[in-house]
Amino acid sequence: MAGMISERRKTEAIESLESNVRTYSRSFPAIFSLARGSIMLTEDGRRIIDFLSGAGALNYGHNNRRIKEAITDYLASDAVVHGLDIATPAKVEFMETFKSNILRERDLQYRFQFTGPTGANAIEAALKLSRKITGRHNVISFTNAFHGMSLGAIATSGNRFYRTAAGVCLSGASFMPYDGYLGQAVDTAGYLQKILMDESSGVDQPAAILVETIQGEGGINVARKEWLQSVQAIAQKIGALFIVDDIQMGCGRTGEFFSFEAAALSPDIIVMSKSLSGYGLPLSMLLIKEDLDCWKPGEHTGTFRGNNLALVSATAAVNIYWRNEAFAEGVHQMGELMRRRLETIASAHGNNFAVRGRGMAVGFDCQTAEIAQATARTAFEKGLMVERCGPLDQVIKFLPALTIDSETLNEGLEIFEKALDQTLKQTRAALS
Repeated sequence: MAGMISERRKTEAIESLESNVRTYSRSFPAIFSLARGSIMLTEDGRRIIDFLSGAGALNYGHNNRRIKEAITDYLASDAVVHGLDIATPAKVEFMETFKSNILRERDLQYRFQFTGPTGANAIEAALKLSRKITGRHNVISFTNAFHGMSLGAIATSGNRFYRTAAGVCLSGASFMPYDGYLGQAVDTAGYLQKILMDESSGVDQPAAILVETIQGEGGINVARKEWLQSVQAIAQKIGALFIVDDIQMGCGRTGEFFSFEAAALSPDIIVMSKSLSGYGLPLSMLLIKEDLDCWKPGEHTGTFRGNNLALVSATAAVNIYWRNEAFAEGVHQMGELMRRRLETIASAHGNNFAVRGRGMAVGFDCQTAEIAQATARTAFEKGLMVERCGPLDQVIKFLPALTIDSETLNEGLEIFEKALDQTLKQTRAALS
C-alpha cells in the first residue's frame, strides 16, 4: 500500500507541477523506474514492452549494456564531457569511426557539423546553410511532413495543430504533395517539376527541397525509390540543395544505416539526431557535402554542440553494430516478421485496416483516431507501449528497438492483437 501511495503522490506531483504541454505522461500514466532493452518497469511492478523506443531515440534499446560500458569508462576517466566545440579525443574518434565504418563503406564523402542537441536545431542549420549557399529563401517541403518544433522547422512541417501553436505567421516554405498523397495513380514528382519549372506557377525558386524518405509523424508514409530519385533530380536541375531528414528513420531504423540507401540517393545535406548517440543522449549533426561547407566560423553555434559523452556512446554504437552487414540483415528479418504479423492481424478484420512501412518502422492504419486511441490505451493496460501518428493520430506506430529478440517482439504483437480485438468488440457493442 505504501508503494501505491508513493506512486500516486508522484503522479499528482506531475499533474500539479509540470506544464500542461506534457504528452507522453498522459498517454502512459505510470511512474517508470527501470528500463533495460525493450522492457520498462513501473514503480508498482508492472512490466511494459516498449515499442516506442523514445520516439526513435533508442534504436539499441534502453541501457544497452555494451554502450553503457563505454560511457561509464569515459566518465570514470575525468575526460571532457562539455567543451562547446573544442577538439577532444572523443570527437576525433567519433568522426574517424563514422567515416571509416559508415561513410567510406557507402562511398560517401561528407563533412560533419555538430549542431545544437535537438533534431529541430539541426534542421534549422540545414535551412540556414541552404539559404546562405543559394541566396534564395523558399524551401520545398511536403504534405504530412514533420521536421521539428522551432519556428524554422515547424514552418516546413505540415500538421496544422503544431503550426497553429507557433503563434506567428510561418513563412519560407511551399508545400507539395508527397508520394501517394493524391493516390498511387498521380505522379506528384511530375507535378513538383511542373510547378518549379513554370515561371508563372507562383512558387519561388527554392533554396532546398527537404524530404523524409519515410514520414514518421506523418503516418509512416513510405516514398517509392523512383519518386525519391525524381525529387533529387529535380533539385539538381533547379539548383536547389537536396536535404534528407534522417532524424527518426536513420541509424538503422529501415534496415540500412541511412534510410535513403535503398533509393541510392546522394543528398547534399543529411540531418541526423535521435538514435545517433546510441543511448538516448542528445546529439545532432549535419553531414554536408564538402563543396557546400561555406559557413563562416560561428555563423551557426550553440552551447551544447557535440556532447562528448554522446559522441563516446555514438562511437560505441557504430563499432558494436555497424562493422559488418549482419546487424542490418537482422533488422530486415525482424522487420519482415513484424510486418507479416501485422498484415495477418489486419486481414483478419477485412479491409478495415492497412499496414505500411519498411524495416522496423511500421504503421498500422486504424482509419479512425478513436479506434487507434482506444487500442493504444488498452495495449498499455495490457503491457505494451505504442504511440499514434498521422494527420488525425489514426495510425499506430511500431518502433521497437532494433535489438529486440523475437520472443519479446511476438509477445508485444500478441498484446496489440488482443487490444485491437477488445477495442473492436467494445465499439461494436456500443453501436448495437
